[in-house]
Amino acid sequence: MTDQALPLSSDLIATHNHARRDALRDDYDSLGRSLRRRGIDIDAIAKQVATLELALPTWGVGVGGTRFARFPIPGEPTNLDEKLDDCAVVQQLCRITPRVSPHFPWDKVGDGRALRQRAERLGLGFDAVNSNTFQDTPGQKLSYRHGSLASTDRAVRAQAIEHNIECIRLGEELGSTALTVWIGDGTNFPGQQSLGASFDRYLEALAQIYEALPSGWKMLLEHKLYEPAFYSTVLSDWGSSILAAQQLGPRAQCLVDLGHHAPSVNIEQIVARLHRFGKLGGFHFNDSKYGDDDLDSGSINPHQLFLVFNELVEAEQSRPDAFAPAYMIDQSHNVTDPIESLLSSAEAIAGAYARALIVDRQALAQQQQDNDVMAAFQTLRRAYNTDVTPILAMARAERSGAVDPIAAYRESGWRGAKARVRRATVGTAGIV
Repeated sequence: MTDQALPLSSDLIATHNHARRDALRDDYDSLGRSLRRRGIDIDAIAKQVATLELALPTWGVGVGGTRFARFPIPGEPTNLDEKLDDCAVVQQLCRITPRVSPHFPWDKVGDGRALRQRAERLGLGFDAVNSNTFQDTPGQKLSYRHGSLASTDRAVRAQAIEHNIECIRLGEELGSTALTVWIGDGTNFPGQQSLGASFDRYLEALAQIYEALPSGWKMLLEHKLYEPAFYSTVLSDWGSSILAAQQLGPRAQCLVDLGHHAPSVNIEQIVARLHRFGKLGGFHFNDSKYGDDDLDSGSINPHQLFLVFNELVEAEQSRPDAFAPAYMIDQSHNVTDPIESLLSSAEAIAGAYARALIVDRQALAQQQQDNDVMAAFQTLRRAYNTDVTPILAMARAERSGAVDPIAAYRESGWRGAKARVRRATVGTAGIV
């Protein structure tokens, strides 16, 4: 990989950082002295933060929408090559998004190995591949109107199974090692389907896909409370997900999306439970106010994001050999530049991780053992209240990323330049 292959000039980023170098060093050293008084080595925290890796969804660099409308912006990507370019911009600036998660058939190409080589030239790899049986696509023989893997029609189930197996084959060409399965199967009316039989059909279909997994691959089961089904969803919660994963086998794990739960559900406790039984396979980051809003990570409830990472860090430190979840940003950017939202979200996620790393775990464990409720709470609160932005900025700068990623992105003029050469997209009366 050479600088010429990357979308942004390294000189642009270096100039950006040089103008902020002295202020960053001052802020970093000041925070370092404060943390040292608490027995924390700031350099060790920065080094650990730099190991965080988040996948970017190919669909996330495009403008999203709602079921009412989608409003495009000039310069947004119109094909997979352009999506990879935008993902590479995000990675160049923030340095913690080195992989891309493709969605098939949206991102299907003729030569997967050539696509993999192009991504590598951009400094990117591929994460889990995602199947799509929640909508019909051009040329599809049978409709998923009434379900896919849990359909009452055996032929429809066979079609959905074959699509997932095809996704695995495409993923092998890209260097992926995981398949994410999310289905929209469910009902909108009481009595529409048997709640028990539909789950049985789902498990039977999954078992056939599971048997097709190559060596070293895993299957990630993504649950969602509702939508597009509004009365019942086949895989609606983490309980159904872990039961399915346990029945399928050790390479089937659960994927937790922050927006796929009932309101006020304790997601951090779900994280702890899934890790306890070895079934925490992945995490999709976003935020929500009312439901599955797919808002920018940390934009609504940053404290919840910190509490989730508190459990993730505890799991990581307690059983490091058994901890390897796949992290991805999964959100819809309806009114912002998607690149800016992804940069902002990456910062919020890394910040939550850094704050969780500086929790005094030894003190917390003793306070929990002693039932010292307020002391335990204050231990977490002290970490949460710490401004870790100098740590994040230093971790980026030391790896040739930008001190201020959004500012550097705006200085680059990337979106305006792409608006002059990329084909314009049109608005639609819905998300696609």
